[in-house]
Amino acid sequence: MSDNTNSNGALVRVDGVEKVFHRGSEDIHVLSNLNLHVPSGEFLALMGPSGSGKSTLLNLIGGLDRPTKGTVSIGGERVDQLSDRALAAWRARHVGLVFQFYNLLPVLTAERNVELPLLLTHLSKAQRRKHVETALAVVGLSHRAKHFPRTLSGGEQQRVGIARAIVTDPTILLCDEPTGDLDRKSGDEILSLLQSLNREQGKTIIMVTHDPHASARASRTVYLDKGQLSTTKPE
Repeated sequence: MSDNTNSNGALVRVDGVEKVFHRGSEDIHVLSNLNLHVPSGEFLALMGPSGSGKSTLLNLIGGLDRPTKGTVSIGGERVDQLSDRALAAWRARHVGLVFQFYNLLPVLTAERNVELPLLLTHLSKAQRRKHVETALAVVGLSHRAKHFPRTLSGGEQQRVGIARAIVTDPTILLCDEPTGDLDRKSGDEILSLLQSLNREQGKTIIMVTHDPHASARASRTVYLDKGQLSTTKPE
């Protein structure tokens, strides 16, 4: 991508998007004529009831799925039009993913888990090691680099997950319930880390959450209900 924004200043543009899943002879309409524009450097919280399509929308933005109708553009690039191979390459370079349940490989140390996205790049081993050291330092876990996930607390495992998400210096960071499996103290630490990444490093973050306490840390909150977005919480 040659530029981080398009003509209207939005890094992320979701326009007229519909998403329909097919279950047997039944069509499940999850998103309907949805529009979302996210400026570069914003920390956006996406809230809504279970089954409202929050994770579906996140997957469309991250190139993990394709819309049934409409367009998804990141930095002016139509990701919904990319071939599967081009999309995988784009995703590896531009998207960092943070999951609720960490998704760490138990047989790998923290530093090896963080290194995984870099194995898809052309970086040398020495370059990968430097990137991993930097990412672990950013999340405050340099001293736990050699530890396996089973020896880390939930909060530490999520920090490893965030380090893995930022190690490629992605364009956008997509977080799906990043504090959903943590106690309040650990969750607050993760939210503070995300705020720091946003404010100090300018990371554009889109976070799905059920927790108003978490959404309060974002710079803007939108609500998804019945396939539509709103700036006000649905009744």
